[in-house]
Amino acid sequence: MKKLSLLLAFITSTLFAQTNTEVYLFDLIKTDSIYQLVNKKNISSNKGYDSQPHFYDNNTILFSSTRSGQTDIVKYDITTGKKVFINSTPKGGEYSPQRIPGSDNVSAVRLDESGLQRFYEYDINTGKSKELIRNLVVAYPFWHSDKIVVSSVIGKGGLNLVTSDLKHKTNFTLQKNIGRSLHRIPNTNMVSYISKKTPQWEIRSLDVIKLRTAKIIELNGKYEDICWLADGSILLARKNQILRFNPKTDTDWSVFFTIEDSQIQNISRITVSPDGTKISIVGEEAPRFVIEKQLEAYNNRDIDAFVKVYADDVKVYDYPNKLRYQGSKELRRRYTAFFRNNKDLHCEIIKRIESGNTIIDEELVTASGRKINGVAIYEITNGKISSVTFL
Repeated sequence: MKKLSLLLAFITSTLFAQTNTEVYLFDLIKTDSIYQLVNKKNISSNKGYDSQPHFYDNNTILFSSTRSGQTDIVKYDITTGKKVFINSTPKGGEYSPQRIPGSDNVSAVRLDESGLQRFYEYDINTGKSKELIRNLVVAYPFWHSDKIVVSSVIGKGGLNLVTSDLKHKTNFTLQKNIGRSLHRIPNTNMVSYISKKTPQWEIRSLDVIKLRTAKIIELNGKYEDICWLADGSILLARKNQILRFNPKTDTDWSVFFTIEDSQIQNISRITVSPDGTKISIVGEEAPRFVIEKQLEAYNNRDIDAFVKVYADDVKVYDYPNKLRYQGSKELRRRYTAFFRNNKDLHCEIIKRIESGNTIIDEELVTASGRKINGVAIYEITNGKISSVTFL
């Protein structure tokens, strides 16, 4: 269809908003110098935001998970598959959970509905919390020791690299404009971080005692989620791939693993268990799976399932930008009658174009004995259809 090919100009740029994310776990197997990721398991299996996995120990993973409209900390037992929420914060949510060195307790960043964002400690058994660092808007922390925290802290225009001495209650800013990924470099007392000061982002090391930094390697594109293997290799998440670089032996990045599961895209957070036998990643649900849920509900004339995949404030347009109506309530009202009055309703996808969070479908719709050709442009935001444009 000529109109369909011309529509590529309509989506020359796409904003990649955070979609429905899931936490996955793989066995990490090494034979000689070859690694394999096997036995994939979705350990969150939850609609909404599930992210920021952290190995509490070799058999336990912490991550942030959405429930009842807020984000709390989940403790996942790898052996049993059991999930337990360790806290519940009314009118707030927890992010970046980590085990505190020398303790069974957990730290997390709490974001309240009021906008207040602070760093807290949580009792692993009771969930009771206490504030750890005052007067800093900690975004992504890393425990260097039980008394020293290295953090990405929200500042003017971006994130700042800050070290905090909890014993003496002092904070020191080392660099502005950094990323979110902070990790210990294996077999050293140093921490790696992402520097964004130059157009070509870099992985740099930080000597926490001497407060000195040094370049390790430039990043392959503007990706910032990394972790380290015990052999001193860095793993970097990039789209549906994991890249690898060993500062001791390599001159450039190479492909470590490619995620060929078509349901997983845009790998972000990545972490390896202390014993090196497990790896956890975060992946987004591909937009086409959202549209396929919508298509199934449409063909089944299931109004509840159909409306569920749309955002509450969904906008429906006539091409190119004439607003037809807005809101899931109005969508429900219109389609309830449409489903009821068309017993033979069926939609067949003739051709599909995918570009980021945009799906363009050429459709053949059967309704009341008539066949209708059309084109629909779907925009997916946060795992929901946020807008539809019909030709």
